[in-house]
Amino acid sequence: MIDFFIKGGFLMYPILLCSLAGLTILINKFLQFKKILRTIGKPLNAIMNEKPVLLQPLIEGIENGYNQQELSVLGTKQVRGIEKGMSWLGLIATIAPLLGLTGTVTGMINAFMVIANSTSVTPAMLAGGIWEALITTAAGLFVAIPVHIGHHYLKKQADDIAFILKEITTSLYMRKNNGI
Repeated sequence: MIDFFIKGGFLMYPILLCSLAGLTILINKFLQFKKILRTIGKPLNAIMNEKPVLLQPLIEGIENGYNQQELSVLGTKQVRGIEKGMSWLGLIATIAPLLGLTGTVTGMINAFMVIANSTSVTPAMLAGGIWEALITTAAGLFVAIPVHIGHHYLKKQADDIAFILKEITTSLYMRKNNGI
């Protein structure tokens, strides 16, 4: 495996960095969203007894008589906090194949430089550049595809969390306005 990494050339390092960063963010967000969904997926009375940190600004807003627009701003702020770091996944999913494509170009340049500098070319002479081209392309795709899938999955989870927060906030707002 290390042999492939070395044959892929210098662009394998940023691809590896993308892989590590993407995996770290995916795992972190997956665990964070799972915990949040477990916390806010309970009946409303249980949620009010626990008063999760995520809901505290919204609960305080309702208790202080905020209107729906003000609560919406608070909810949007909470959702943005939850989604923090998600844009990095989209960026990694975009950059990784571009780095792989750049490796393809540099590998082919190396192969053509061998052709230009030799009077008789053997396949072995071209192999280094072709290895670099193919390995970096594959590595970029191997990083981008799972990160892209993970990003879409987490985006859906974040949307679910936002919907549940809105549902809870609306229920609490209606209860307060109805004197419950």
